[in-house]
Amino acid sequence: MTVLAILAVSLSGRPSGAQNYPASKITIVVAFAPGGFADTMARFIAEGLRGRLRQTIVVENRAGAGGNIAASFVAHATPDGYTLLATTTALAINETLTANKQFSANDLKTVAIVTSNPEALATSPSNPADSLSAFIKAMNGRVINFGSAGVGTGSHIEAEYFFKILAKVPAQHIPFQGGAPAVVAVMANQVDLLAATLSGEVAGQIRAGKLKGLGIAAEKRAATVPNVPTYAEQGFPNFTAASWVGFFAPAKTDPQVLETLNRAINQVITSQDIQTRLISLGFDPIAGSQVEADKMFNDEIRKWGDMVKALNLSVR
Repeated sequence: MTVLAILAVSLSGRPSGAQNYPASKITIVVAFAPGGFADTMARFIAEGLRGRLRQTIVVENRAGAGGNIAASFVAHATPDGYTLLATTTALAINETLTANKQFSANDLKTVAIVTSNPEALATSPSNPADSLSAFIKAMNGRVINFGSAGVGTGSHIEAEYFFKILAKVPAQHIPFQGGAPAVVAVMANQVDLLAATLSGEVAGQIRAGKLKGLGIAAEKRAATVPNVPTYAEQGFPNFTAASWVGFFAPAKTDPQVLETLNRAINQVITSQDIQTRLISLGFDPIAGSQVEADKMFNDEIRKWGDMVKALNLSVR
């Protein structure tokens, strides 16, 4: 190699693949079925990235195993930035909850975390309690039955941790095949409480008087349902829990590629159109650097891991 060639390589500091990225289509692999929280966000982001990166962005759903099928697929993909994962808090939870996975969180690198939605507890409007503390007092030591959209979800773990560890009252989880059946069961008084994220659907049911919100696991009240108090306001401080959507790449992806993706995703998430759409659906938009997103993800692994361990939960 000539002296000039060596100098050119040293000055570039990056392989040409990173400099020219993206040079072909990008596939976003969604860890859950179409129509859900992660899928909705992936399609919003894909729509915005097409124009900003000037490439085809394909969204592909690989649902199953609580998000682990898609996560494993992306973790073992070529680390070139052309295969990304769109997933939820499940990725952080599963790091501790799920044994015998074919990957670990170390096999992935956070690109961006783009939105979050606080966990909430709601009951039937026919229930006289108007707060968590009043509800617990009225139960008078009886076992609280709460429903959620499946075992091992953030809503399940957050609610069980709240009742058994923080409130120290007996509670039993009733899993449903999705959020809609759980909502119906609470409305029909088949279970005492609904544990769910404060999505647009749940917030809408609360505003319509079809559900009664008792508390949200957030630092402040939600603008969509301002009458629902936080856990902290009801004597349970320093506890928050939310479901988020994040984008991840294989761990060995070039940092310059990660930065390119992070910058483009932030441009999408901070655009007025996307902000308006997300807020109308009850989502809180998040924009931050790749380093900040990575720190948040690792903090979430520790936080949810502590809850899983305290409850002695595991899925094999």
